[in-house]
Amino acid sequence: MTDRHLRVVLAEDSVILREGMVELLTARGCEVVAATGTAEGLLAAVGEHRPDVAVVDVRMPPHHTDEGIEAAVEIRSAWPGVGVLVFSQHVETAWAVRLMAAGAAGVGYLLKERVARTSEFVDALHRVAEGGTALDPEVVARLMRGRQRGLVDRLTPREREVLELMAQGHSNRSIAGRLVVSERMVEKHVAGVFATFALPATDADNRRVKAVLTYLAEAGH
Repeated sequence: MTDRHLRVVLAEDSVILREGMVELLTARGCEVVAATGTAEGLLAAVGEHRPDVAVVDVRMPPHHTDEGIEAAVEIRSAWPGVGVLVFSQHVETAWAVRLMAAGAAGVGYLLKERVARTSEFVDALHRVAEGGTALDPEVVARLMRGRQRGLVDRLTPREREVLELMAQGHSNRSIAGRLVVSERMVEKHVAGVFATFALPATDADNRRVKAVLTYLAEAGH
């Protein structure tokens, strides 16, 4: 993953977790330009600093329900160039679908337990900041179980596996390693996904995002 310097705004209402994450991200070469415990503070900080990515807890004051998702959706509307990585204690597929309703580019949704896996968390941050997608494997699994039949059902079992890993943000090389197949074989499966979803041969990264969007759109119905 790239070592590009990241400017980060962090929103987490737990002071202990917030300070720990600031220390973690700083140690990994990121610059935390602002850290706050409220959705209001998050929006103000993003507006002031225009970071590469905002890391957002779902539940924040005053009601501790979905204030973080509300703020994340607003960030994506007002500052589309800012990546948004939401993290939560629990899997809420409705929140994930809502977060990505306007597009999957530059969006992530992870469980808080993944933060402890420092390298994976920082890799996800970089993917999101660069316009990619980073979905928690558990979120992907829930979406797959809850969706209705549609285009995804036309995929082969292996193509579905590849699509799930694409949704998590893995590159073709990473997918090849996880499935223990050649990168050329992964490219073949990815091409099969694109063909099934009728995605034109434009920019490859853009098609990957559109494939994930198609997948999420079916999961949200």
